[in-house]
Amino acid sequence: MVQNAMTPEILWKLGRITPLGISDDGTKVIYKVAQPSVKESKSETIIYAQDLKGGKTTKIKDTKEILKDKNISPDGQYLVYNEEVKLKNVLGKDFYPEFTKSDVQIYNELDYRHWDTWHEGKYNHVLYKENRERSVGTDIMGNEHFDCPQTPFGDDKDYIWSPDSKRILYVCKKKSGTAYALSTNTNIYEYSLETGITTNKTEANLGYDTAPQFSPTENLTWLQMKRDGYEADKNDIIVEFEGLQLNVTANWDGTVDSFMWNIDGSKIYFIAPIDGTKQLFEVLFSPLTNENHPINQITDGDFDVNDIIGFSDNSILVTRADFNHASEIFSFDLEKKNWSQLTHVNTKIYDSLAPSKSERRCTTTTDGKQMLTWVIFPPDFDASKKYPTLLYCQGGPQSALTQFYSFRWNFQLIAANGYIIVAPNRRGMPGHGTEWNEQISKDWGGQVMDDYLSAIDDIATESYVDKNRLGCIGASFGGYSAFYLAGKHRNRFKTFIAHDGVFNTQSMYGTTEEVFFSNWDFGGAYWEKENVAAQKAYTEFNPINHVGNWNTPILIIQGGKDYRVPIGQGQEAFQAAQLLGIKSRFLYFPEENHWVLNPQNAQVWQREFFKWLEETL
Repeated sequence: MVQNAMTPEILWKLGRITPLGISDDGTKVIYKVAQPSVKESKSETIIYAQDLKGGKTTKIKDTKEILKDKNISPDGQYLVYNEEVKLKNVLGKDFYPEFTKSDVQIYNELDYRHWDTWHEGKYNHVLYKENRERSVGTDIMGNEHFDCPQTPFGDDKDYIWSPDSKRILYVCKKKSGTAYALSTNTNIYEYSLETGITTNKTEANLGYDTAPQFSPTENLTWLQMKRDGYEADKNDIIVEFEGLQLNVTANWDGTVDSFMWNIDGSKIYFIAPIDGTKQLFEVLFSPLTNENHPINQITDGDFDVNDIIGFSDNSILVTRADFNHASEIFSFDLEKKNWSQLTHVNTKIYDSLAPSKSERRCTTTTDGKQMLTWVIFPPDFDASKKYPTLLYCQGGPQSALTQFYSFRWNFQLIAANGYIIVAPNRRGMPGHGTEWNEQISKDWGGQVMDDYLSAIDDIATESYVDKNRLGCIGASFGGYSAFYLAGKHRNRFKTFIAHDGVFNTQSMYGTTEEVFFSNWDFGGAYWEKENVAAQKAYTEFNPINHVGNWNTPILIIQGGKDYRVPIGQGQEAFQAAQLLGIKSRFLYFPEENHWVLNPQNAQVWQREFFKWLEETL
């Protein structure tokens, strides 16, 4: 078969798989596939059931008859659900009903907008009712001005039934207004159907408590971060046992993404970043001690394990992806330690494409540490030729740079267009120990920037790298990195691309919606003149203070509904570049948030991305 190169059009023909679970009888895996349509600028979702033996796949209309509904109580009597309730006056017409055409919004405190939505006085609440038609629901949160599921990314996994069907447990940050914007302190609450009383199960912990589930032996289990305001703290697995809360990953130098108990409750499987990938681990549950819970890494390879679906015979079902393949469902035999691919949603397309090659490179940093750097090569790479090379700066800033498959920052697509990509696991990334991960906090313009430059300087020693055609690209913190390096790179780079990046840390502090993030990462507010860390963030580490050194073309991309890194950041950067006389372009998406989700917008993004590189590199 002829091997073609990945294109933006092909990328957006790929189906996007989401696992839903294993059928009640254990014979099928259930999943849905979102199929984007660029022409219609929307996606169609289809649900499938695939036999675990034989592999036959059938379309199903819904999952009611084949998949257990977690929201129905174990005794079958009740249904728990969530709905939005209006509790607070915010709109002008709330206060002045006679002005029906008024569109004013009135706020007395923060949390007036979040992610990509303005607050209109509505809250997500958890309700339950008898499991029959036309029954009336009971709102277990009453008149509380709090959300469950959590916004913006929570779903019905934020609430569960107790095994005895007498209690509902739910995740909630019971803070509102300015206090909400300053804190990460979610807790797990337990509501008794018999008494109507709600108990805070995690009151002593000040950080995130999330992802509750019960073990097969009915032990409540959840994920926990210790420190309030630190969204990227070490995430541990906590098990409640005989009144104690046991931290079973406390002595392990890593952070947990997600977890699932095995069938008999003797061990917990979990996913965590490790050495530039995401892998499957197990922790043996030893209830008699809180000191020794042995942890083993189960899988290994240049791929990411992303979702734990469930168990079948001696195997665990997960999703898996790598730089050349979007997620598919795989089975991993826990005894034989081998893989079997179950779904083939995109196999036909991938079989027609020439894959890019990726390799690990060890870079020595300026402080003498060894840093993993992913290098991705074009499919037809020839070491005797010279290639333009791009430094990719990861966002987060504390998000793992692993074998991820993105439908925007797609390394397979970038490489197919003839570019080498250099993607360093710089300071501030999980998977290399908590010390490495935490070193970026309050040091955005420090060692991490040296790490970037060490990575690009190292690869530039290779004969196949065109040292006169180096570019720097990134989004979010990666966008900040591009803005910052544009004033510090000493003519290394010929072009920059910054998407939704922080350009001015001071105005970022004044407009971003999750203030706890800036408080933690910048060290405090810009008016705290005696706060050394904060003042460094707003002066030395502020890209706007180095813009006078800009001398390189820059493409600036901004979403109009990005309230995490608001529109002013991109506007300030573009205006500075234009007034300095630097070749620059402003790519503005009025209806997009921190991401680009509309299929046609995504195509424009890709075309402008490569158009800019062709013009400037």
